Amino acid sequence: MSIQDNTIDLAFVEQFESDYHLAYQRLSAKLRPTVRTKTGIVGKQTTFQTIGKATASQKARNGEVSLNNIDHTPVPCTLQDWYSAELVDKLDELKINHNERQAVATSLAAALGRKDDELITNVMTAATVASGNETVDTGGMTLPKCETVFEAMGNADVPDDGQRYLIVGPQQWTDLMNISQFSNADYIGGDELPYPMIGYAAKRWFSFIVMPFSGLPKAGNVRSCFAYHSSAVGHASQADISLDITWQGKNQGHLFVGSMATGACQIDAAGLWNIKCTES
Repeated sequence: MSIQDNTIDLAFVEQFESDYHLAYQRLSAKLRPTVRTKTGIVGKQTTFQTIGKATASQKARNGEVSLNNIDHTPVPCTLQDWYSAELVDKLDELKINHNERQAVATSLAAALGRKDDELITNVMTAATVASGNETVDTGGMTLPKCETVFEAMGNADVPDDGQRYLIVGPQQWTDLMNISQFSNADYIGGDELPYPMIGYAAKRWFSFIVMPFSGLPKAGNVRSCFAYHSSAVGHASQADISLDITWQGKNQGHLFVGSMATGACQIDAAGLWNIKCTES
């Protein structure tokens, strides 16, 4: 409840049972473990160092070797402060049977976790638009679209080292489940069927770890799904999600404030693709 929006009476025991239902929502950030991360940042900005390609060459007998002068371009990442707050009235707590404080704390942490994911998807969207690394949006998730991205990453020498990810929406996940090469043991073997991974559905396929995710951006009926290498996107954290609880005498309630300082940036657009899919 905010100070202006007095809706806590909807939860009073005269009207509802003691069990509360927390509105359906993603309760934690899901994308941070899939990208390159830095913690303990000091200052308003940090950088992710990139190292260019080296080449091999011959030399004349007794001659000098050729130096590569490998490119070391730093990529800046700006930190942003984010907050999520709620006031729990002292007397309201006497009229409800559920643990309002726990519910509020969970909701605030979930809101900040979703914002963390949103910062990453915003960077992915901007990077793929700028680089042109996008598939056409006709139809849903298809095998040819996945093949296009796989070939593009291979031609760009994006490492196939177990750190490629394909993040899809729920409808695209069901599209993939209807592709025999994705879900049929005759193609992928029994050990590579879709399986629970790090707490939710995921599987390895086509060099990618494929995961469904509900927070992907959508324009009209076109959903953006992202295929990327973990080193293509940077995530910097100066302060992880924390919760501060203080008594507000003037409001006669406890103020819950969740906060974090974080940021995201594009490191290498070659390892990042936007697979656009039309949803029904």
